[in-house]
Amino acid sequence: MNSVSPSSVQYIQTQEDLRPSDSKRQLLPGPSDHENGWNSHCNSAERPQQNEPDEVDKIKAKLMTAWNNVKYGWVVKGRTSFSKMSPIFLLGRCYCFESEAADSPSNSDSSYETGNNQNSPPTSVGLFRKDFASRIWLTYRREFPQLEGSVWTTDCGWGCMLRSGQMLLAQGLLVHLLSRNWTWPDVLLSVESEAESRSPSKSSTLNWPILSEVLGSQLDRSRSLRDTQRTTTTQTRARSWRQAKVEQYTMDKEELEHRRIISWFGDHPKAPFGVHQLVEYGKRSGKKAGDWYGPSIVAHMIKRAVEKAEDSESLNIAIYVAQDCTVYKGDVLNLCETPLKGGTVPDWKSVMILVPVRLGGENLNPVYMQCVKEILKLECCIGIIGGKPKHSLYFIGFQDDFLLYLDPHYCQPVVDVTKPDFLLESFHCISPRKLSFTKMDPSCTIGFYAQTKEDFENLCKNVTMVLSSSSLKEKYPIFTFAGGCAQDYGLDELCPHKPDKTVLISKSGRPGRSKQSSSDEFVFL
Repeated sequence: MNSVSPSSVQYIQTQEDLRPSDSKRQLLPGPSDHENGWNSHCNSAERPQQNEPDEVDKIKAKLMTAWNNVKYGWVVKGRTSFSKMSPIFLLGRCYCFESEAADSPSNSDSSYETGNNQNSPPTSVGLFRKDFASRIWLTYRREFPQLEGSVWTTDCGWGCMLRSGQMLLAQGLLVHLLSRNWTWPDVLLSVESEAESRSPSKSSTLNWPILSEVLGSQLDRSRSLRDTQRTTTTQTRARSWRQAKVEQYTMDKEELEHRRIISWFGDHPKAPFGVHQLVEYGKRSGKKAGDWYGPSIVAHMIKRAVEKAEDSESLNIAIYVAQDCTVYKGDVLNLCETPLKGGTVPDWKSVMILVPVRLGGENLNPVYMQCVKEILKLECCIGIIGGKPKHSLYFIGFQDDFLLYLDPHYCQPVVDVTKPDFLLESFHCISPRKLSFTKMDPSCTIGFYAQTKEDFENLCKNVTMVLSSSSLKEKYPIFTFAGGCAQDYGLDELCPHKPDKTVLISKSGRPGRSKQSSSDEFVFL
């Protein structure tokens, strides 16, 4: 069973990737680059003196990218199969295929399974595919502006946890700014796998396509899809002109927001949540470009990035990071409530709650498996980032005993997100993949989102019910909610208003700063 990549073809090196790098095009700014594009953000003062070393480093980066893609290409050899008899859960949404398998039409009606027939309601398969493909997918990139203080122009081989953290944050921002119901209208769903040419009643599994089947025509298809959607909207549906105008305006507005969110994760120094900024924040934790980042450290890097960008981008959102496997409700309230003059009801700032945990020793403790499933069933959950050195994944759902994930390990060319009409296709994955729970690394960070105070109260109630479920055989829950603030328990270092410190609890139980591997960043339960 493959468990690494969005699709096997993504790790097959192309001829373009094997060509010698063009140093002038890749790194050195041209005469007009200081006025246009992301190269204008690079400091080129010392470039003439570094041409030769940079060329060597670029060749090394090319070789690393090629090796990474070939490596995962050998691992990923087949299609991903999903059972039609079991529901799939995706970030709080449930998709059931069993009833469709029993009531499906004849083999020739493939539109039934894909949900692409404009004249019939979408099926659960089509809805699931559209929901999955609408999640923002952030992967390794190459040929971006050089990271400050290093020779790196790619994060291939070391930045997978940063990319997983970006995807977690991106999902939180999608829900915050566009709602959980939003899906990308231009998502590519016209690809049909072998299983979809057969009747569901004759097979108990769904095979998802390999990306090689669509990679060649993907960009042309996406452009034509936009025109087709607009034409279909006006020609085939009986709507009033005014209603069509309102719907088109809403769709255009959401598309602009969609692009704005992705642009925040661009690979240039001024993108607030890009790799360049995250690496800078990581220096406070003793990390540098080229190091591997653990899920706990990445949670704090996300917090710093959002705090810095919150005012300039008008996000109206806060990040709370639980430090000792405990979410202190009082600290969250202090973080989110803005006192107003005159004793009126305070304004509420939406919040993402990030909880670093460790679900076992070297391997996942099986007693936590059901609890992780129940958490992923909650709509307030925005996913889980987890992994081990050089292999991080972003988990967003499950079916039976398999996790659904987005994989950051595919290395793609950088996209200039400063252009108004930059292509979005490389930021969305159409091929869901799965991983056995037994292979899940125990080091992870769980993310939640609450838009209002009422949402936060419901989050606390619903998650507490999951954590204290009688079905759990383990004595200790994954994490807990506590009333009051951390300082009420004598944990002043954990208070949000204090300077940001990472309090680590070693295996001996004594607090302190660990200089060991990321596995020591968590409390063993």
